[in-house]
Amino acid sequence: MFTVASFVVAQKGEEPNCPSPAKQTDPQHAVSMALPQGANSCQSAGFALATLGWILAITSMGLVEWRVWHTGNTSLSHSGVVCVGMWKVCIYHHAPDTNRSTLCYHYTQEDTYIPLGIRICQNLLLVASILGLMGRVSTIFALKNVCVGSVQRNATFGPRVSGILDIAAGICVLIPVIWNYHSVMNEEGIAFPPFLSLPFKPNTQELGSAVLVAGLSAIMMLSSGLIFLFYGCPIARQVQPQTSEM
Repeated sequence: MFTVASFVVAQKGEEPNCPSPAKQTDPQHAVSMALPQGANSCQSAGFALATLGWILAITSMGLVEWRVWHTGNTSLSHSGVVCVGMWKVCIYHHAPDTNRSTLCYHYTQEDTYIPLGIRICQNLLLVASILGLMGRVSTIFALKNVCVGSVQRNATFGPRVSGILDIAAGICVLIPVIWNYHSVMNEEGIAFPPFLSLPFKPNTQELGSAVLVAGLSAIMMLSSGLIFLFYGCPIARQVQPQTSEM
C-alpha cells in the first residue's frame, strides 16, 4: 500500500541521490581539477627562470667588461684600465691635463685584428638571444593551452620545444664565458690598431663583471630547459579527462 508521499515522489520522478553525468564527463571540469598540480607550477617557474636568464644574456652582450686589462705607463700608452668587450673596447687612463679620460671604439667588419674567438662569441650570443626569444614564445603558447583547458595528445610538444631551445641558448652563452675565461687565464693579447695606443698584452688582466652576468644567464637557461624537459610530461597525463560508464 503506497502512501501519499511516495506517490508524489513517483509522479515527479525525483532521484535526489543520482549524480549528474555531465559533471563526470566534462573535460573542462577534469582540466580545472588537474591545473593546480605541481607540474603546471614547475612550468611557470621555468618560464620565469628562462625569461630572467634571457634578459641577463642580452644585458651581457652590451657590457664591455668581459676582459679587464691593467696597463702600465709605457712608450705606447699611459697607465690605466682597458675593458675589452665583445663589440667594443673602452680605455680609461689618466691623462696629463685631466683626471680621467675615456675612449671607446666599436669594432667593425673591416677590423681584421679582432681575434677569431671574439668573432665566434659574437655570433653565439646573437644566436642565444634569438633562441631565447623563440623559447619564450613557445612557452607562452604552451601555458596558454593548458590554462584555457586545451586537451591535446601532443600537449608535451610545446614544453619540450621550450626546453630544447632554452638548453641550446644556455650552451650558446656558456661557450663565450668559457672561451673568455680561457683567454684571460692564458693571458692572450690582441693586436689593436696603433691609433688606440694599446700594447699587445697588458701587465695584468682579469675577468670582468660581464662574465658573471653571462654565466648566471647560462645557468638559469640551462636549469629552465631541464625543468621543461622533465616536468612537462605530467601535464599531458593530468589533463586527460576521465569518463565513467553509467
